[in-house]
Amino acid sequence: MMKEKTDSVVLENIYKAAVRLKDVSVQTPLSVNNNLSAVYEANIQFKREDLQRVRSYKIRGAYNKMATLSKETLSRGVVCASAGNHAQGVAFACNTMKVKGTIFMPLPTPGQKLEQVKMFGGEYVEVVLYGDTFDEAKDAALKFCSDHEGVFIHPFDDPAIIEGQATVGLEILAQSDEPIDYLFVPVGGGGLAAGVCSVFNRLSPDTKVIGVEPSTAASLQKAMEKGEPVLVEKISRFVDGAAVQKVGDLTFEICKDILYDVATIEEGMVCGTILSLYNKDAIVVEPAGALSVSALEKYKDEIKGKNVVCVISGSNNDITRMEEIKEKALLYAGLKHYFLVKFPQRPGALKTFVIDVLGPDDDITYFEYTQKNSKEKGIAVVGIALKKNEDFDPLLYKMKKYDFFVNYLNNDPSLMNLLI
Repeated sequence: MMKEKTDSVVLENIYKAAVRLKDVSVQTPLSVNNNLSAVYEANIQFKREDLQRVRSYKIRGAYNKMATLSKETLSRGVVCASAGNHAQGVAFACNTMKVKGTIFMPLPTPGQKLEQVKMFGGEYVEVVLYGDTFDEAKDAALKFCSDHEGVFIHPFDDPAIIEGQATVGLEILAQSDEPIDYLFVPVGGGGLAAGVCSVFNRLSPDTKVIGVEPSTAASLQKAMEKGEPVLVEKISRFVDGAAVQKVGDLTFEICKDILYDVATIEEGMVCGTILSLYNKDAIVVEPAGALSVSALEKYKDEIKGKNVVCVISGSNNDITRMEEIKEKALLYAGLKHYFLVKFPQRPGALKTFVIDVLGPDDDITYFEYTQKNSKEKGIAVVGIALKKNEDFDPLLYKMKKYDFFVNYLNNDPSLMNLLI
């Protein structure tokens, strides 16, 4: 049973939220994924929140929160901070309810999300770009809110927000023909996880709910270790929909006693999932939207023969990021490698490298070389793509045998950041 202090999110209010959202949010499909069901020998279903009007579940919480406020309160204008999806939900609600909104977003926010916010909000929304992270944008939003007596719409740590997100859980239970054994939910600030936990704890307590977050922004895992929310000083912004430095106080209190487990996923694995879903199922997801599916591999032994649901949280992905996504996926899979290579400054050196060092399926994908007349040998940066990761050791052996090898760069983050 949930502890009394978490009862600020109650089932009755979640049902009320579902009524408010009836004509606003879409009842997204719960559909079987045949490819992954075969791979994991389980019944794998996707809850397709990427098919929402704003292409993420965030519309549920944002609209529900604003719908609980009085007209007098809303007349002061609303303020929010978001890396993208919550901003779109608030923008949609502002336009629908004819309420002025000011939305703070981090400077590195993908352009696609920024344009969507402006499109959904129309004349009712002003976007302010501030800071490098969500948390910096949030601090600026709170100050603006205080200075202008606005109403802050928190992206996750608010009972009405959590109750709106919880309607995802109600729909999953209504749509599933069989009891659900495992439910994988992406985690940023924890609003969605807290919401579905609140539902499943009461209506399907045997379901194992697993929160999934990026290893480079593991604020929930850190909170679990410390026993309270803590600020993670350095995070990566790549999985922007889940890049939160500190999980919510209320969301943590709800999740800590109900979540079966917390899984952290490396960025390269997320990227591989994005490409796989696109290539095999024609499903477009953003990095945060791929988290739940990425976690299946970690639990492959547990989920065999079970009914499993993955919440696909969003599809707001910028197409300009696809090259970076592909690169990270190849690096993670051990199929892309970068080297410093020394080439004798004589005709035919490159030909020797290609014929005697590279394997039949190896491909040079990056080559940067500057000839220097004062040296007998020039250093080049070479990127090589492999068909199989087993081809790496033979490549490295021949590179050293023919005296081309200088250094391997994949394990040097500072140098790799210059290449990717």
